Amino acid sequence: MAAPRETPERRPFGRRFLTDPARLFQHNAWDNVEWSEEQEASARSKVQENSSQLLPQDKQEEYEVNAKRYWDDFYKVHENGFFKDRHWLFTEFPELAPNRNPKHNGDSVPGYGNKGDSNKEGLGSCENGHCSLETRAQNQLNLLKGTPEICTEEGAAQKDPELRQSGGDYPGSSASYRILEVGCGAGNTVFPILQTNNDPGLFIYCCDFSTTAVDLVQNNAEYDTSRCLAFVHDLCNDQSPFPMPDESLDVVILIFVLSAILPEKMQGVVTRLSRLLKPGGVILLRDYGRYDLAQLRFKKGQCLSDNFYVRGDGTRVYFFTQDELDDLFTTAGLEKIQNLVDRRLQVNRGKQMTMYRVWIQCKYRRPAAPWL
Repeated sequence: MAAPRETPERRPFGRRFLTDPARLFQHNAWDNVEWSEEQEASARSKVQENSSQLLPQDKQEEYEVNAKRYWDDFYKVHENGFFKDRHWLFTEFPELAPNRNPKHNGDSVPGYGNKGDSNKEGLGSCENGHCSLETRAQNQLNLLKGTPEICTEEGAAQKDPELRQSGGDYPGSSASYRILEVGCGAGNTVFPILQTNNDPGLFIYCCDFSTTAVDLVQNNAEYDTSRCLAFVHDLCNDQSPFPMPDESLDVVILIFVLSAILPEKMQGVVTRLSRLLKPGGVILLRDYGRYDLAQLRFKKGQCLSDNFYVRGDGTRVYFFTQDELDDLFTTAGLEKIQNLVDRRLQVNRGKQMTMYRVWIQCKYRRPAAPWL
């Protein structure tokens, strides 16, 4: 009899029961760790405790209004030295690899590699701020004559010629495979793709809420204007245009990005991104799951609303369940390929310290049939 087919919600691993400390500290990481009822109850109790005291409304509004400044400050401090390049991308998301298989349905997904990202993974991209584009992006498209000028933040969407689409001519219009990464940060997803995927038909768009982050991407030696366009974008502003038309993208990447958005704005963001996909195009997501170590570490007074917190540096983060993400994507008209949770144990052998991480990984596809 053939082995039963793995469903998208379960990884094809055996369960990991960690009872021997000596054996535990021989390894850097364990995938698909099985939580006991006691461990889950303890995590739930910690969340109830740290969310029992919400920040006052005026403070919450302050974090919303100044979100762009907090992310700019974050990247000014850390530049590109904070995150590890995400070379696991091609194992988890074969759609990004050179020999991509368009028929890949995500039913059987290999395990996460040991090259994990920083504890503060992929942060930063959309909060309530302003849209502007950098001078380098303007120059690379040769759309401005004479001396280029940086757009003022107010009204940038209307003033910047780069984001005006004329006919079928737009950045990357001649490409045969187009990828958009939202929340690109310093480029730790974009550059591994550019380095690994030599498909001559590939074009990558990448955007971030932080002007500082986009500047880091544009000034990287690996930034190739013939294959990539980096631009500043506020996802939460539905009047802020994209440089590509609707139904033009094969892939949209959201790596630890959706969690940085105000929860009540998430549905509008997902719906808007879904319109950019070609029929059959996919959104790839990896983000924080409920009861992740980062959630349990928050103290009282850092909670903004249910499962939504502010860090010490002013940036914010939400912790999802699978059902919440499924509802966001299906409401946007997408169909599920994969929605799984990975409870992962990371071990710092030097400090003899264990860290339980909870991440959710999703793939959702725009139906091939035209939308009504």
